[in-house]
Amino acid sequence: MKKIFNIILAMVAVAGFVACNEQYTTYNDKEYLMFSDSLSTNMVLADGAPFKVQVSSTVARNFDRTYAVEVVDKGSNAIEGYHYRLGSNTITIPAGKLSTEVEVYGNYENIEPADSLGFTLKLVMHEDLKWGMYPNSDQTKVVMYKSCPLDINEFGGTEQDPRYCLLTSLLLYSYPGPNTSYQRLVKCYKHKSIKNTIVMDDLFYNGYDVLLTFEDNPAEPLLKMQKDQVIGSEYTVFGMQHGDGKILATHSPRAEQASYYNACQKYAQLWVLMYVNDLSTTVGYVGYFYNILEWVSQEEAEEIMREGL
Repeated sequence: MKKIFNIILAMVAVAGFVACNEQYTTYNDKEYLMFSDSLSTNMVLADGAPFKVQVSSTVARNFDRTYAVEVVDKGSNAIEGYHYRLGSNTITIPAGKLSTEVEVYGNYENIEPADSLGFTLKLVMHEDLKWGMYPNSDQTKVVMYKSCPLDINEFGGTEQDPRYCLLTSLLLYSYPGPNTSYQRLVKCYKHKSIKNTIVMDDLFYNGYDVLLTFEDNPAEPLLKMQKDQVIGSEYTVFGMQHGDGKILATHSPRAEQASYYNACQKYAQLWVLMYVNDLSTTVGYVGYFYNILEWVSQEEAEEIMREGL
């Protein structure tokens, strides 16, 4: 649907203006109304702010247009009035505009950290406004989940009393080096001077700690890894040396590989770019690797240690 929306905008950009009093023929192109995407995934924040589900039209008008919105009960596991409420059961596209939003208020207190709740929204409008090429574009599936405030103490303790994290790594799967498993238990403690940053003790390979920084933004909880961190030795991991002997890494710069953490469920996804330098000049990129970090309790950590990780 996102591609559809871009096509619609391109159509509108080249459309000519035709002055007319008829309701559906103000512009050259036929008017269709739709949700901008067939799936809308949203965070529910503690501050009570609503999230917005976008609705688009193929043409602009010289007058306001108001339509009704309804919730389709079938297939929903979110309860209206308990898990969420609509800001209004109507939407208005202002004169001269192509879009508007349905405001939804999630009930933060009634959503559990592990919940993934969903419901379907439907536009109530004249049949002529439905685009036959995309018969379900008048509906969208709305998914919402809880986003908790960051407490760095949940992710990093002290060197004397660390937190524990279970790493499952495609990097270790691809380049195990001296490791015998693509999973390992990692000690985590807060950095002494860098805010919201933890030290991951021997994260990928023994002898090489990694710093991870948590962005304190519940609406966009990004996880970042400082550039040029040494995560291992070329000879130990590759069995040969291509550059200065160090394997370097940072979080992936690709937008589609953003690294996020979940403060409610205490886990993170970390996309790592692995590369080799020689005298600060990049010799080559090893690749992009996906990793899952799951913080566990002391009891769970002890059980994992007994299993040999």
